[in-house]
Amino acid sequence: MTAPDPITISVIHHRLTGIVEEMGEAMLRTSFSQILNSSRDFSTAICGADSQLVAQAEHIPVHVGALQPAAKAVIQAFGDDVHPGDVFLLNDPYAGGSHLPDVTAFVPIFLDGALTFWAINRAHHSDIGGATYGAYNASAREIWQEGIRLPPIRFYDKGVMRPDMLRMLKANVRHARDFEGDLSAQIGSVLLADRRVKALAREFDRATIVAAVDRMLEATEAQTRESIAEWKDGTYIGEAWLDDDGRGNDDILIRAKVTVDGSSLTVDLRECAPQVTSFVNSSPANTRSAVIVALSVLLDKEIAKNEGMVRPLTILTTRGTIVDPDPGLPVTMCTSHCSNEIIEAVVTALSGACPEQAMGGWGRRLRIAIKGVDPRNDRPFIWHMFHARPGGGASSGGDGWHNAGEWHSAGGLKFGSVEVAEARFPLFFGRHEFRPDSGGDGRYVGGTGVDLDLTVETEQPAVANTAGDGLRHGARGMLGGHDGAPHHYLMHPPGADTVVLASKAEGIRVPPGTTFEIHSGGGGGWGPPEQRDPAARARDARDGLVSAPNTAPNAGGDR
Repeated sequence: MTAPDPITISVIHHRLTGIVEEMGEAMLRTSFSQILNSSRDFSTAICGADSQLVAQAEHIPVHVGALQPAAKAVIQAFGDDVHPGDVFLLNDPYAGGSHLPDVTAFVPIFLDGALTFWAINRAHHSDIGGATYGAYNASAREIWQEGIRLPPIRFYDKGVMRPDMLRMLKANVRHARDFEGDLSAQIGSVLLADRRVKALAREFDRATIVAAVDRMLEATEAQTRESIAEWKDGTYIGEAWLDDDGRGNDDILIRAKVTVDGSSLTVDLRECAPQVTSFVNSSPANTRSAVIVALSVLLDKEIAKNEGMVRPLTILTTRGTIVDPDPGLPVTMCTSHCSNEIIEAVVTALSGACPEQAMGGWGRRLRIAIKGVDPRNDRPFIWHMFHARPGGGASSGGDGWHNAGEWHSAGGLKFGSVEVAEARFPLFFGRHEFRPDSGGDGRYVGGTGVDLDLTVETEQPAVANTAGDGLRHGARGMLGGHDGAPHHYLMHPPGADTVVLASKAEGIRVPPGTTFEIHSGGGGGWGPPEQRDPAARARDARDGLVSAPNTAPNAGGDR
C-alpha cells in the first residue's frame, strides 16, 4: 500500500483524539458518583493491539502513563482468547493497575476481523471494599486490607455481560448502586469508542489507519528526542521527601539520578528509600507513570502524549524499594504519594539540564473522606474532599495557578460546585477562598492554596479518615524559588478541644456540627525572589494573595 500522506495522518490523529475526548464527555454525563461526575477522577485512552498508547484525552496524567502496562497485562492474560463484544476489567496494582480504587475497563476494537485497538477507561471508584470506606486505609499493612483485587477478568463475553461477576463485585463494595452506575458509565464510554473507530474505518481502511498510527508514534519519538538533545548532557540528582508513612518512619526519601545522553534519558530510582508497610508504596505501573508525567511537563506542550514520547526513556528500579515494592504490600495512596515526590525529584534533577523548562513543585494531596447518614433522606453517604486544592508551581513563564491541585493530576481533578456539594451531602461551606501567603516566593510566585471552613450537618456522629502528605514538606521551590507553605488541617468538634489532623488517620469520630478548618498548601516559587517585579508585588497585595502590602508570599527556604 502507499504510505499515508501527512494530511491523512493528521486527520486520523485528530479523529482518534476526538474519540477519546468524546469518551470522557460520555463518562462525565452518565457516571453516578460525585468523584466522577463532579471531580472528574477518570481518564480515557486508545492503545494499539500491542498495548502502545495511541491517543489520550486531557484528564489525569498519572492515570494515563499507567495504561500501557494495564493493556499489556490484559493481552498477556488472555492471549488470542479475545473476541468482538468482550469487555475486560482490571484494578490489581501488581498486574498493570495503579491502585485498587482505579478500576479499568477495556474493549477490544476489531477492524476487518483483526484486533487493532483497545479502548480504555480508568475511573476512581468511591469505594472498592476493604477494611475502611473510601478505599484509603491508613492502617493497611497488606493489599488485601485495601479492597477487592481484580487481576484481568472478562466481564462481557462476546457482547453478553456476566451477571455472576457483577453480583460478586457489588457484594464487595459499600455503595453497590453507585458502583454499578459508574461501572456502566465506563463500559458505555469504551463501547462508544468502538463504534467511533469503526466509523473511522469506513472512511479510511484498516491498513491506512494502522500505518498512520505508526507514523504518529515515530513522529512523536523524533520530536521528543529532538527536545531532549537540546538539554545539557550529564548525570543529575534530584531528591524529594514524604513527611512519613504513618508508621513512625519520617522523611522518606525519593532519589532520582537522571542521565541525559544525547537524545536518550535514563531515570534511575534504585536509591530510593526501602519499601514500607504503609499505603505510600508505589506500584510498578504508577512509578512508570510518575516518571512519564515528569518528562511530559518538561517537553514542548505541542508534542503529542503517546507511546512515542516514552521510547527515549529508560526507568531503573530495585525490587524492595518504595517505588518497586514486593507484591502484596499496600499501595493505595501511591497515585498521589509518592507520585508527587517522584515527579518532583525527576524535575528537580533535570533543572540542571533544562532550567527554563523546570517548574516549581505543585502542592501535595491531603484528602478527607467522611461517611455518615444524611438526615434529609436517611441515606448513607461517602463524601471525598476534592475542594481546597493546593497551589500549582510557578515556572519561567509566570506565576503558578491558584487552587490548581497536585502535580500528578496537573489540574485535571476538579473541586466541583460548592452549591452542588451542599445539595447532595449534609455539608455547609462557610468559606472557600485563596489562602494568603501560601505560594512559595520567587521571581514567579507559586499558586496559593485554599482556606476552607466546612461544617458537617448530620444528626448522628459520622466518621472520617485522612490520607495524604504535605503537613511538613511543602511544594518544592525551583532555581532559587521558595517552597510553598505546607498544609494545616484542624477539626473543631462542638464543645470539645480542637484536633490537629494527621495526614494518615482513620476512624476519626465526627460529632454532628463539627467544623473542619482546612488550610491547603501552596505551589513552589521559581527563581530568586529579589528578581520579582515590584508591580507584581503590588498586584499580589491588591488581589489579597499576601496578607499585607509589601509582604512576600511564603518565605520557606529556597533550594
